[in-house]
Amino acid sequence: KPTDDATRVYHVAKREDGKWQVKFAGGEKAIKLFDNQMEAIVYVRKMSKNQKGKMLVHNSKGKNKGRIKAK
Repeated sequence: KPTDDATRVYHVAKREDGKWQVKFAGGEKAIKLFDNQMEAIVYVRKMSKNQKGKMLVHNSKGKNKGRIKAK
C-alpha cells in the first residue's frame, strides 16, 4: 500500500485573520490554529517527529508572502 508509507507534509501559514494555521499538504481544513508562528512550528515539529513527516513554513509578509521559506 504505497499511500500508507507516504510522508506527511505539514504546512504552517498565516491566515487573513492573523492566526497561524497548520494544514496537511493539499488539505482544505486547518488541523489546528495558533496565535503566533512559533507555537505552530513547535506543534508541527512534535507532530512531524511522531509521524515521520516534514514541515514547510510559508512567509507571512513582503514580496514572498505565501511562498515557502528556504531552510
